[in-house]
Amino acid sequence: MIKNEHVIITKNLTRAFGENLAVNQLSLTVDKGEVFGLLGPNGAGKTTTVRMLAALLVPTSGEAWVAGCQAGVDDQGIRQKIGLLPESPGLYDALTAEQNLAFYGEMYGVENKNQQIQRYLELLGLWNRRFEPVGTFSKGMRQKLAIARALLHEPEVLFLDEPTSGLDPQAARLVRDFIAELKEEGRTIILTTHNLEEADRLCDRVAVISGHLLALDSPRELRRKLFGRRVVFHLLEANQRLASELEKFDFVTEAQVVENKILVAVDDPEEQNPRLIRALVESGAEIQFVGELRRRLEDVYLELMGAVKGNQHE
Repeated sequence: MIKNEHVIITKNLTRAFGENLAVNQLSLTVDKGEVFGLLGPNGAGKTTTVRMLAALLVPTSGEAWVAGCQAGVDDQGIRQKIGLLPESPGLYDALTAEQNLAFYGEMYGVENKNQQIQRYLELLGLWNRRFEPVGTFSKGMRQKLAIARALLHEPEVLFLDEPTSGLDPQAARLVRDFIAELKEEGRTIILTTHNLEEADRLCDRVAVISGHLLALDSPRELRRKLFGRRVVFHLLEANQRLASELEKFDFVTEAQVVENKILVAVDDPEEQNPRLIRALVESGAEIQFVGELRRRLEDVYLELMGAVKGNQHE
């Protein structure tokens, strides 16, 4: 039985298409109220994973629980408790925005259907377009309507598969901002995306997969684990003598001079920076300002993908 604190659990979840393993023994958990990212290249198994968790695809082996329901045992229960935005929204072009949502609300037995339709169309800026056929909508408008459809019955878990793919910058920003609002409400969201800045901003944790699980943690912790943390001391004049003074501290693993900066690798800058600053000042350094070298989630992703390619060539 699924644990109360976990909305999703997978244990060795596997899906094969013939001899091709699309998802290979994937084990992870997603907590209630968490925005959880699935990252990976095309063909990595992200959409296949979502389809299994949404009870649209039967696992070849392994187990999965979603909102207390076991995949393959209570698939109907899963479908009632989730909302899904697929990569292709599949709206009815001849129907208006309101009619699309009304049809979906009827299928899900939404009791306060009209209020829910108005609520989400207003939240997504589509209320004034509710009587227009969806076939006349832009891609961004269609995507927002599809998100409204996925939320209409107030699901426990929301799956968003590439929600900003192909959108212009303005439409993509509107969708991201809305996801951020849902996050503030404590919604549980599974997000697949190729936009790593988007994942870095929105996700509490991310799983990087390439058929199998490569890494799983918060973006910040993944950066720390792969690259550590580096403080940048901007000096009026930097030299190797000053760097050597910093390397005397046992918590400094490296101090590198780059132009008029010293890059220092440490574990806990908040705790250790004051000691380093005092040492630099006592050594005659003139400090202009102190910052931290910020690695991006993209750097983590490329490092992991590079390791995968390296192993394949061995």
